Amino acid sequence: MIYPVTIIGHPTLRKRAEEVDQNYPDLEKIIDNMFETMYESDGVGLAAPQINKSIRVIVIDGAPMAEDDPDLKDFKKVLINPEMVDEWGEEKLFNEGCLSIPNIREDVNRPSEIKLKYYDRDFNLKEEEFKGTQARIIQHEYDHLEGILFTDRISPLRKKILKSKLLGISKGKFKVSYRTVLGKK
Repeated sequence: MIYPVTIIGHPTLRKRAEEVDQNYPDLEKIIDNMFETMYESDGVGLAAPQINKSIRVIVIDGAPMAEDDPDLKDFKKVLINPEMVDEWGEEKLFNEGCLSIPNIREDVNRPSEIKLKYYDRDFNLKEEEFKGTQARIIQHEYDHLEGILFTDRISPLRKKILKSKLLGISKGKFKVSYRTVLGKK
């Protein structure tokens, strides 16, 4: 099942998502549907708040970006209840976009390396370090679990310039090939 993607202005995108356990109803099905939704929407990552589920679940498949970054070729992950343990390294600018903020791309500064604790799909506890684009994808999706959007991390001047566009998007003034859902007014 392909979920509609929640769009900026939707209240679920601004909430801190709740942890889940192995008994969370239909978790396997939700994860499968999240991957399906992400592929249908041409994304490389998707956090549960983006499908209007305020739970701490992320799916990632970096393969579509592997031509530009070979480290992403086999970078496919399910992150359940992730916890950012540490971020370090040189901060780097990278042009980011988001399925929940269609047709907007901006340069975002993020640390180049992270350490993450999470449960995998089988609820095995993992602690791993990631760097480069892998770290960036995780940081972007992790922000969704914290109620943060990538536009919160851009300069005040860029935010001011984008304000009317973002407001328009929140009211449905955009075109995409995937299903979406706006916040209730």
